[in-house]
Amino acid sequence: MRQTHDLEQLLTDPVVAAMARAEETAWFTATPTATAAGIEASGIDPAIIEDARARFGRFAPWFAEHFDDTRATHGILESPLVGIPAMQAELGNRLGRELPGRLWLKRDDSLPVSGSIKARGGIHEVLEVAERIAIKAGLMSPTDDARVLDAPEVREVLSAHGIAVGSTGNLGLSIGIVASELGFNTTVHMSMDARAWKKELLRSRGVTVVEHAGNFSDAVAAGRRTAEEDPSVWFVDDEASLSLFAGYSVAGARLAGQLEGLQVTIDAQHPLIVHLPCGVGGGPGGVTFGLKAAFGDAVHCVFAEPTHAPCMSLGVRTGLHDAISVADIGLDGLTAADGLAVGRPSRLVGEHLQQLIDGYVSVTDERMKAFVGLLHDTEGIAVEPSAAAGFAGPWRMLQDPAYLEVFGLDDAALANATHVVWSTGGSMVPPAEMAGYVAEGQALINEVPWR
Repeated sequence: MRQTHDLEQLLTDPVVAAMARAEETAWFTATPTATAAGIEASGIDPAIIEDARARFGRFAPWFAEHFDDTRATHGILESPLVGIPAMQAELGNRLGRELPGRLWLKRDDSLPVSGSIKARGGIHEVLEVAERIAIKAGLMSPTDDARVLDAPEVREVLSAHGIAVGSTGNLGLSIGIVASELGFNTTVHMSMDARAWKKELLRSRGVTVVEHAGNFSDAVAAGRRTAEEDPSVWFVDDEASLSLFAGYSVAGARLAGQLEGLQVTIDAQHPLIVHLPCGVGGGPGGVTFGLKAAFGDAVHCVFAEPTHAPCMSLGVRTGLHDAISVADIGLDGLTAADGLAVGRPSRLVGEHLQQLIDGYVSVTDERMKAFVGLLHDTEGIAVEPSAAAGFAGPWRMLQDPAYLEVFGLDDAALANATHVVWSTGGSMVPPAEMAGYVAEGQALINEVPWR
């Protein structure tokens, strides 16, 4: 049973009060925590990163055979890192302040198989479940090439098991595509307002899509009940799964390799500042863990959320984590950023990872859409609104001199900074729908207040 809260007391915090009014907010932690201490306090073993990386490696030949868009990378699921100087300059002009350092876009919107960041975490958990079942059945060893899963006797075993998940869209898409390809009976629970094309794509692959009148949390609860009632069904829990988290965490080492290949130095005087769109928190939380393991104190992670669904910011700010929902402060949780339309944050991330997260920014739907329009106009890149939320962070960070000072981000360090906005989804959006996103964003560019 969820506890009740003293709303009047919560609203004495000016940041929480601004959240309750659905205003844009930005707040940053006052005291840095050394990475080693933060990882230890999380209670999460960094060994999960290497374990997940090795699993993706074992499955690479399987992906290369089953999904054409992975062949160029020999089955490795990875996205490019691209410089976006024109976007950086345009935002600097509109916001009235040049962003020191260089701005990059991590294009998880173009990840193979499912076209979103969920191809890291959601797919990883499905792979882990498939391996575990096949190994238990004596049909696979822990070090086998995953193509053994294509053997008829293995597929017969997997077909007797189910995978269930509750999702606003992209997680369900990634899990549904891969689980069905492996032969699992797959069920995705979605809210009624999840994108119709995602539901149609899943059904075309034989996935059962169950629609719910409620929100994301209702869909998750329904999926969880399904698994509780049937022991042959594995439930992928976006609110608390360590396997999902591990899959996301592999991104840290991968980004380190990309930056090294681009000859970009990352250290105390050349900081890496990463801006991550946040829904329930599993994706950005896992990526943050992986980044901290790879770069230590030289990386700074900031979460970005819609003003109508700032669940992680609210949970951490109040110290209540998943015991509080945005509905408790009067917000409806409705946003055009469907992947971020979450009312209650991850139990795993907020409580265990908060010491590794530098700050939290919220952004209106209108501004996210305008970012979509600007990114298309300046760089020719099209993403969905939720994937553009991170663009709010770099300039908001510059407005907090106390944070910059305590974290050692002086003028010299900022001049050498590498800013990365993590773009989380978009390449599978139907062309007509993406064209609508872009057109709406272009129309809002000169309508939203920039200063």
